Amino acid sequence: MKRLMYTELVSWKHSRSRKPLLVQGARQVGKTFLLTEFGKNEYEYIYYLNFEQNPNLKTLFTEGLSPSKIIDNIGLYFGEKVIAENSLIFFDEIQIVPEALTSLKYFYEQAPEYHIVAAGSLLGVSVGKQSSFPVGKVNFMKIYPMTFYEYLQASDEKLIADTLLDMDQIIPLSDLLHEKLMRYFKIYLYVGGMPEVLQDYLNNGDIASVRQIQNEILEAYKRDFSKYTDKSQAVKTAELWNSIPYQLAKENKKFKYSDVRKGGRSAAFEQTIQWLKGAGLINVAYNISVPKIPLAGYADYSKFKIYLLDSGLLGAMLNVASGIILEPGKIFAEFNGAFIENAIAAELSIHNSEHLYYWTSKSDAEVDFIIESRGSIYPLEVKSGTSRNLKSLRSYADKYKPRTICRISPRNFIQDGDFINIPLYVAFRIKHLLSVMGTDK
Repeated sequence: MKRLMYTELVSWKHSRSRKPLLVQGARQVGKTFLLTEFGKNEYEYIYYLNFEQNPNLKTLFTEGLSPSKIIDNIGLYFGEKVIAENSLIFFDEIQIVPEALTSLKYFYEQAPEYHIVAAGSLLGVSVGKQSSFPVGKVNFMKIYPMTFYEYLQASDEKLIADTLLDMDQIIPLSDLLHEKLMRYFKIYLYVGGMPEVLQDYLNNGDIASVRQIQNEILEAYKRDFSKYTDKSQAVKTAELWNSIPYQLAKENKKFKYSDVRKGGRSAAFEQTIQWLKGAGLINVAYNISVPKIPLAGYADYSKFKIYLLDSGLLGAMLNVASGIILEPGKIFAEFNGAFIENAIAAELSIHNSEHLYYWTSKSDAEVDFIIESRGSIYPLEVKSGTSRNLKSLRSYADKYKPRTICRISPRNFIQDGDFINIPLYVAFRIKHLLSVMGTDK
């Protein structure tokens, strides 16, 4: 399946300022497949070394971290001389062997002619914890679950996907196309963006198989909790992780430590949240009471909402029945719109910003997301139904006078004065559409 990040990998290969590349992302988001395909397609030789599958590979680094010695050892392992030209060296699950991570510094300084990529499911947890981490000596890339745009491409709907990608105006689509895209989006909400799950569904169309694979992925995550943290921390991580679907299903989705464990406090779980963020398993939206640039400077980091990395996994944790896909609008509204808000949080994290923010007033108004684009700030409300109620958006607009207020919902494109409605399936284009409307010039 084609991934958007492939183009970035090609750019990395040809960059004159290329450094060893560290690819981060949660387990099962497709890091190994993408990097392996990249190696097969763009290089004559690929040397794949998985430190989790073969723990003995750590001996490649026991004689020191000299690139020439490491290359010689890799050559001995594969039974051939490793040359820099047209070769890719791929260190997978690199966090298992800290010496391999440290060696990237010396490849950059002493042997920059070698093309080296490294990946790890828990790499984000390791970064910054090791004194030997090659700060400033590596390039970074983050891989996420497949987006709705990628799902359309994988479903042989490249023309429709590219039509959305090229949109530069707020113009309603035909009813026929809008309904077709909404059907696709409902399936995407249930199936999610984990590559193995999507591929299985596209190959077999078996919803039961989809749910089985989703549950297997969730089980793998739980094993990681125990494998990569001590016993006490593993218990906390599992507790917090299991509470997320319930917290999203509430009408007020603000995260509460007391919903994780009775009497729970931030001191007990702050480290857990950072671990889950580092592992790529959650997206966090922080509260701001004053929408000013930079948004990060006005965030209240003690108030936040936590979203799962993938709506399909959220559905599996909530044990949502597949029949919900066939009922008009039900999957959008189920669990107080948890699926919609979670999916939009994921799309915004991938396409717009790794840091998410939402706004609340001192009364009862709340805007789901606040977006910064070209020096302007826009409020974005997510609606699971076709309601025309704009109470929270108007409350925000009355106070801060934004040039545009935006809602994303199951409805078609609408523009009415300062208000625009964007269909759910175009979430990945929100920032661009705002920038071309002429509203922030």
